[in-house]
Amino acid sequence: MWKTAKNKEPTTNRRCFSIVHQYIQRFNEVSGGKSAVIRVKSMTPGVTITQHVVNIPEGKSTPDFESTPMSENTKEGKVAIFKVVVKGDPKPEVTWRRAKGPITDKDKFHSKYDESTGEHILEIVKVSGAETDTYKCYAANEYGKAVCKATLTVIEDSNHPSDFRKLLRRSKEKPGGESDERFWQAMLKADKKDYERICTEFGVSDLHLILKKLEEKKEERAHNNYQDGTTAYDENGTEGHSFSSGGRTKNSNLKVMQKGKGLHQEDEEVHLFNTGRDLTDEEAMLLSTELIFSTVDFVIKIQELKAQEGDDALFACVLTHPLPKITWTGKGSTLEEGAKCSITVSDHKLIHRLLIKDCNSLDQGIYSAVAGVKSCSAWLVVQAESDPASAGMRRARKTTVASGAPIDLEKIAVEQQIKKREEMEKILAAVKAKHKEGQVAAMDKKSEGNSIDNTLDNSGCATREGGKRLGKPKNKKRMRSGQMDFDKVTDSNEGDFQDDDDFTGSVKKSKNRKHGQNGEHEQMEFDQTETSAESQNDVADCDGNKDSRRQKHRKKAHRKRRTYAREDPNEPTSEDEASYSDESEDSLDQHKRSRRAKQSKMLKKVNGESTCPEEYSGYDEIEGITGAPTHSRRKRRGPLTEDVVIDIGVHFICGLSDVNAVINETAELTCKLSSEDCEGAWFRDGKKISPDHNFSVTNDGAIHKLVIIRCDEEHSGKYRFEADGRKTEAMINVKDPPRFNHADLKAFSEPVTVKAGHNAIFKLQFLGHEPVKIKWYSEGEELLDDNNTKIEKSASHSRLLLSRCQRRDTGEIKIKLKNEHGFIEAISQLIVLDKPTLPLGPAEVTEGSAICIEFRWRPPKDDGGSPVINYMVERQQVGRNTWKKIGEIPGIPSYRDTDVDHGRKYCYRIRAVTAEGTSEVMETDEMQAGTLAFPGPPAPPKVVSAYDDCVNISWAPPSNTGGSRILGYVLEKRKKGSNLWSAVNATDELIKVKKYAVKDVVMGMEYEFRVTAVNLSGIGEYSNPSEFVFARDPKKPPGKVSNLKVTESSYSHFVLTWTKPEDKPEIQDEAKGYFVEIRPAECLDWSRCNPTRIITTSFSVKGLKSMNMYWVRVIAVNDGGESAPEELANYVLAIPSPVRPKFTNHKMKSFMVVKAGNSVRITVNFEASPWPHVMWIKDNVPVTKRVTITNSDGSSQLLIPSSERSDSGIYSILVKNLAGQETFSTEVRVTDDPKPPGPVVLEETVPGTVTVIWEPSPDEKRDDRLHYTVSKLDFTKGNWTTVAEKLFNNKCTVCNIMPGREYHFRVYAENDMGVSAPSESPTCWKEKKKEKRVVSIPTRKECDLRCAPTFIVPLKFHAAPKGYECYMSCAVKGNPKPRITWYRNHISLNTDTNYYISNTCGVCSMLVLRVGPRDMGEYTIAAENALGRAECSTVLTVKE
Repeated sequence: MWKTAKNKEPTTNRRCFSIVHQYIQRFNEVSGGKSAVIRVKSMTPGVTITQHVVNIPEGKSTPDFESTPMSENTKEGKVAIFKVVVKGDPKPEVTWRRAKGPITDKDKFHSKYDESTGEHILEIVKVSGAETDTYKCYAANEYGKAVCKATLTVIEDSNHPSDFRKLLRRSKEKPGGESDERFWQAMLKADKKDYERICTEFGVSDLHLILKKLEEKKEERAHNNYQDGTTAYDENGTEGHSFSSGGRTKNSNLKVMQKGKGLHQEDEEVHLFNTGRDLTDEEAMLLSTELIFSTVDFVIKIQELKAQEGDDALFACVLTHPLPKITWTGKGSTLEEGAKCSITVSDHKLIHRLLIKDCNSLDQGIYSAVAGVKSCSAWLVVQAESDPASAGMRRARKTTVASGAPIDLEKIAVEQQIKKREEMEKILAAVKAKHKEGQVAAMDKKSEGNSIDNTLDNSGCATREGGKRLGKPKNKKRMRSGQMDFDKVTDSNEGDFQDDDDFTGSVKKSKNRKHGQNGEHEQMEFDQTETSAESQNDVADCDGNKDSRRQKHRKKAHRKRRTYAREDPNEPTSEDEASYSDESEDSLDQHKRSRRAKQSKMLKKVNGESTCPEEYSGYDEIEGITGAPTHSRRKRRGPLTEDVVIDIGVHFICGLSDVNAVINETAELTCKLSSEDCEGAWFRDGKKISPDHNFSVTNDGAIHKLVIIRCDEEHSGKYRFEADGRKTEAMINVKDPPRFNHADLKAFSEPVTVKAGHNAIFKLQFLGHEPVKIKWYSEGEELLDDNNTKIEKSASHSRLLLSRCQRRDTGEIKIKLKNEHGFIEAISQLIVLDKPTLPLGPAEVTEGSAICIEFRWRPPKDDGGSPVINYMVERQQVGRNTWKKIGEIPGIPSYRDTDVDHGRKYCYRIRAVTAEGTSEVMETDEMQAGTLAFPGPPAPPKVVSAYDDCVNISWAPPSNTGGSRILGYVLEKRKKGSNLWSAVNATDELIKVKKYAVKDVVMGMEYEFRVTAVNLSGIGEYSNPSEFVFARDPKKPPGKVSNLKVTESSYSHFVLTWTKPEDKPEIQDEAKGYFVEIRPAECLDWSRCNPTRIITTSFSVKGLKSMNMYWVRVIAVNDGGESAPEELANYVLAIPSPVRPKFTNHKMKSFMVVKAGNSVRITVNFEASPWPHVMWIKDNVPVTKRVTITNSDGSSQLLIPSSERSDSGIYSILVKNLAGQETFSTEVRVTDDPKPPGPVVLEETVPGTVTVIWEPSPDEKRDDRLHYTVSKLDFTKGNWTTVAEKLFNNKCTVCNIMPGREYHFRVYAENDMGVSAPSESPTCWKEKKKEKRVVSIPTRKECDLRCAPTFIVPLKFHAAPKGYECYMSCAVKGNPKPRITWYRNHISLNTDTNYYISNTCGVCSMLVLRVGPRDMGEYTIAAENALGRAECSTVLTVKE
């Protein structure tokens, strides 16, 4: 790929041939080793290759794609498949990506590799609108990467019941597809690049069919416009559509001209006669492509080919219109010119050929030729070598063409050209007739004195009598002149128009619209006539003379840059006009100018003068010698002149074509003129050629030839032939490719035969421009210098020496020479003679009796290049050590030994003898003479046919003949229900053939048959009986089954039922059984589900792939044959019958309370078919990411690992499929032990009652189910009683308070988790009494034993082996008793069943039952009570 040369000067950098290499190396040096990106062109279209390194080692390569994925339009719910084949060394790694997101869903995207085909496959299952995207495939290795892409378009399934409302709404919004008139209006107005988008918007999927219909509508609209001859104008007075010849773009290099269905391209200008508007380059290119592709078709389509493996296959087709190139595809990939495929086109561009070289099994498939919107396809069938013995031998390669009667493609192409030319002549004649009718009508109008005259004078100005203007435009500034070029019509047989002089017609918008329309209609006819004539000339140029047409187009384009302002001949011309000369047309001679002068005089004589209207508002540009345009006002000074028909003179029928000549050989240039009396001159590089010893100029009527007798390099150049002002040019390229002398090549082609161990020499002389690269090949592999191979090379010859040749060296020897001018090959054969290999065994005993032993063997696999003359046979009696030489027998691989003793065993040794020597020995197994060896059983007899008086039976011979030949067979029969077998033939009347007609039968009875073989030892074993058969005339096949339907289906099977066919005498008999056949939707072959026929009218088809589509049919059979298959109208989808989702666990809780920090786990079991869509929501909002959803077959689980109070809410699951949906909700409340209420206050407003008031608990705002309980202590009774509970306010009135007693109150906060610590009230007051005596008793302070949690013994570091138990423990104290919680990586473990947790008297322990990698991390224990919280941490590591 990248060529480098060694630099002889000492330097650290290697010099590259390419400037790009030097730039990249310089970039790498400056950037400090950062690599520059190299873009490499791929041979496969649509592939981008990026090379990472500058120099790739020999034998290595960057990745590339041999085949790219095809864009797909897939219905929703189906499977989309992209396939690619990559190459590169090292083997590239293939990845897939998409433009709008990742491809991480393993259930949706399946990426795999098929080793049998070498394809990398991306499958997208159950596609939906979300998968509509551009998908890219990346192939990368260490030297670079390659990228290709394809588009997936998902078509929504309108039959989905759940989308019925969308379908109704869409039916109101979207048009009705191709039946909607708005669709065709949009397509007719849109650019070609917008066609696919419009079809998608209107719901049209078949773009190929729409393009065909669109072309028909365009032709119909153009034809209607042509018939009406009208021109549309807008409100401002400018033309909407006009027939204009002046529509020329500044940078355009294409001219598109259409007449009927013909299309021709010219070099300089872009004109479209049926639209009249100027086209940009892009529009012209799109339009030209569209017109060509819409008209081309196939006259001869490609045919199916059956080629032998190793041969070439040639496809060929003939087109209706010439095309320089068509698209060839093979097995879904576009084919390009290369070592495997050769694409050729004929000179007239009508015959296109595709040659597949050296066919093998991988080339078998469908090949297509695509020309525009038309295409044709055919199969290439590659057949294996029919002769196994010659499978490994090299043979001459043949080219396979289509079978059947041979077709002369050249003759058909010429007939197609003649047909097109005749059609053009008919159109031209019709246009001429219309033009003449228009002239007569114009003259009639003039004679009748009409005020408006539509005749055009020679200057192209439309006038009327009196020299008045045709009409005054409404707005001069916005007025345009619609001009058309008129070629003067000739009466020549060719029907061509003159190209030398152009008439310019002017059509203006006038108040009299009708007159303007008629004028435009005439101009359109003239211009289309000119187009037809030019099209005819292009078809007639069968030699592909592009230069002559290019010259003509260049002259016409040069003239169309000017508009001639012809004035009165008596008026002197301006200086610019006098100085004008057409210097670019070197073919304009004096004769042509004199003819123009005569034409000018003729015009003067007819009308005296030619003038234009006096007040003409349009200006014409006149180019002078300097090319600067000037403006002149044209005026009419006299009456109108008549149209004059002028002969176009001599022109070329066939021009010159480029020639590639070989040095020292003859080259010939040929052209044909329309006249035989015209002389011409030949020029080379502008210099006239005179005949001499190198150049021969001949003239055979209208055919002119220039022959270069002996070409030399100096003869290369541009050659031109001029005649009567016309010229044609072509190039001659003299090359000096490698070539051989015919005698030397003939001698080299003779096979070289040498004996093994001798040397073989091949040498060949050649000629050619130096340097010549010389390569030698043996059986396609290049030969290099080594111990046994020596290659000598020089400027004029090469020699190959093969030393000590071996038998395996036999094969094709090829020399390939190549230089800058071409390459050539020569082929010879090397035959190495050697002694043969040993004969092939094992030996087969054909007869082993008491008097003889006869056996045979196979010839040697390789006879060493010489035929086997004799075989040397030796014999040894088993038990003895000596071998007896029997002698040599002729070269037939069999022997009959009659000198044997009864019952003895013998062994034989065999050698093959050829002219080159004797082979190694082949020894046989032991063979016994005279042993009774009976034959084995034959195969069960088969009933061929049965009639009322005869049953025809056939059978196969036994595999074991018993060591001797089969003498004959004995056949027996037995009636059904009987145990007695009766012989059909006697033992002394053996049946010699393996078939028999049994005539001893009773009509209507049922029989079975068996057969035994008889050899020299006697009767052998009987075969198994045949099937029972009735002795009656053949039956009629049954009719088709009816009422075929599917009664049950699942993901892996479905059940079929049907009704048996009717029994109609003489038409169809009763069915005896049935066969069920299926085929996947993507396959064309049917496969039977039951190997033997079934008698029931139902069948269960099993082993299906889930969600796959299958076609099903049932065939009824009887003794008369099979019925026509009955097939289901629609495919069967491997999916269960729809089942509405239903929840199966009736013990699911609708409310659950979870303590904060613990996990929340909700499991729901359901059944549904097909697989439903499951969605979880919380309070009508989708759940957050911290919630884990796990879906399995028939169940779904919601898990919150560590809950928080914010997780409280109503969790709902929605299960939905085609049959319906079902919802279940569970309320989850995450809470904790409540905190006690605030301070308690007592109030007494009414005697005997106390109002207890307290501050709310801090948890009241976060827990709407929190309530309060109030307890009372009467000191006289000494016990606590509950006075109120489930209070949701913050006060309570207590009655029955006895005056004089002490009361104490407690308030508890309570929720779903439990009861908080109490909030104590002050002592309730009592009525004061008069104190008689006060005794002060010292109060006793109680001891407070409460304390916050603290760890007495902390956790220790643990390192446990994998799979073992791990025990952690610590000690904690606290009062009240603290609540213990274990965490791993800050996630609560209290509810995890993999951990055993205990707390005994403050000793907290945790046991990890089976340590694994997931158990590694930080473990934390938290102790918490009302007075505080304490934590202790450790780390667990797992040893492998």
